[in-house]
Amino acid sequence: MGKRRRVAERRKNRPAVIGGMIAVVVGGAGFGLYALYGGGAADAASTADHKPVKTGPLSATEVQTTARTFLSSWQQGEVTRAASVTDDSKACVRLLTGYAKDAHVKDVTLTEGTRSGDKVPFSVKATVSYKGVSKPLSYDSAFTVIRRTSDGRPVVNWHAAVVHPDLSDGDTLVTGESGTPPIKALDRDGGEITTARYPSLGTVLDGLREKFGKKAGGKAGVELRVVRGTASEKAKLSDKTLLELSKGTPGTVKTTLSPTLQAAAEKQVTTQKNASVVVVRPSTGEVLAVANSSHGFNVAFQGSLAPGSTMKIITSTMLFEKRLITPDASHPCPKTYKLAGWTFHNDDDSEIKRGSFKLSFGASCNNAFIDFAPKLSDSDLTTEAQQVYGLGMNNWAIGVPTFDGSVPVQSGAQMGASLIGQGGVRMNPLNMASVSATVDTGSFHQPYLVAPSVDNRTIAKASRTMSSKTQSQLKEVMQYTAAYGTAAKAMSGLSSSCGAKTGSAEVDGQKKPNGWFTAYCGDFAAAGVVQAGGHGGDTAGPIVAALLKLGSSL
Repeated sequence: MGKRRRVAERRKNRPAVIGGMIAVVVGGAGFGLYALYGGGAADAASTADHKPVKTGPLSATEVQTTARTFLSSWQQGEVTRAASVTDDSKACVRLLTGYAKDAHVKDVTLTEGTRSGDKVPFSVKATVSYKGVSKPLSYDSAFTVIRRTSDGRPVVNWHAAVVHPDLSDGDTLVTGESGTPPIKALDRDGGEITTARYPSLGTVLDGLREKFGKKAGGKAGVELRVVRGTASEKAKLSDKTLLELSKGTPGTVKTTLSPTLQAAAEKQVTTQKNASVVVVRPSTGEVLAVANSSHGFNVAFQGSLAPGSTMKIITSTMLFEKRLITPDASHPCPKTYKLAGWTFHNDDDSEIKRGSFKLSFGASCNNAFIDFAPKLSDSDLTTEAQQVYGLGMNNWAIGVPTFDGSVPVQSGAQMGASLIGQGGVRMNPLNMASVSATVDTGSFHQPYLVAPSVDNRTIAKASRTMSSKTQSQLKEVMQYTAAYGTAAKAMSGLSSSCGAKTGSAEVDGQKKPNGWFTAYCGDFAAAGVVQAGGHGGDTAGPIVAALLKLGSSL
């Protein structure tokens, strides 16, 4: 952002507007309320030994009094007083002080909404002023009143999101010249990308601006922004613009997105709750579409989820390369398999007593894979994922932040679980679309959203390629799955040369598993996940297949 001179602002105390009523805290009444919630520390200390700590649910009066003290104090600029009725006064003082000094928010009016138990919603109306430019700011937020266990006092459960719902703990609000100029993002055909046109792409546009704003030739404007703290940076969240006071001059960034496929992807993810999908071009790595039904976090690029049985593609690559199995070799899939004290089960406790490995792959029978664990070293799967599929090395450079998959070295039962995409294995649709693309072409092409030539960045490479024999074997089992296995229903109507794999990943505390689906067809590969959706063939499968069918028709 650069350094900016801070100018102290004279405040005017104003009556707090709470629930449509005027609450004025002045004179003796104000002192009494303050003493009740921390201003009278000395008096409290003298009687603390004689009063039991109150426990149990909060009364409506306790919630109301705490809420009104907090809101009226914040509105009047009494930061210390507002913080005294929270459970983290230091964090509250820091953020509310910055709200005025760094974010330049003034003339704050807070209106309490209708309480629901201990939760108190409220609306904010204010003005953001910076160097002679002002704009109104309004939004809704909420907080919860809790009873502090140490002394029984009712206090506001403090989080940064109380101040603004887009804040995470450790983030700050800053108004000033934007750290990066705005951008005008274009699809591959030259059309402008906007969130009005493509609702899923808000986080992508934020990432493009952060990466290319200064390189694209634009000029910064003035805006109120969320500046991410350490925790948010680790989660790869980008800074976010909340209010634009003056427009800058945008630079232009061209992406690889297909307007036709992107529009279709946006539509497809609305058919399921918590759905995400990515389409890539296997021959180049170009990202053709990315969409999420939830727009707050880009699960498609940055999610970190167990991929379930779609991981069996990588496991099979390793088994074929080690010559431990071939597609047509006889290989039963027992109902249960014991490994290092764990008993592994197949879905619905199914079993295949007599059948080929290809049949078990197509039926997604778990124990046909886990029973290879004694023949493998702990690092084999990690090595395969890194060397052939370019996964798990945190070095992809697609043009916006991504999570590049994780296949940690594990032992015992956890290593066995990794073979079927559980344990510590973590992926997202971008990673799994790349896996299918790698099978399609036989070699890894790092996905990218902006051509590397735009900023001369170095893209990730895989240290080796699979053999043509291994590729042929993988295509055989994936094509069988698409034609006769768990992916057949979704892939119906597509060419017999197309391959697919389904997956269901169990998640602790979740009634239904996450449903996964990844496939290739022609020069298109795609993957999707529906969180808590159930079987991938029924949930993510139709989304992925619809996009592959559209791609084949272009």
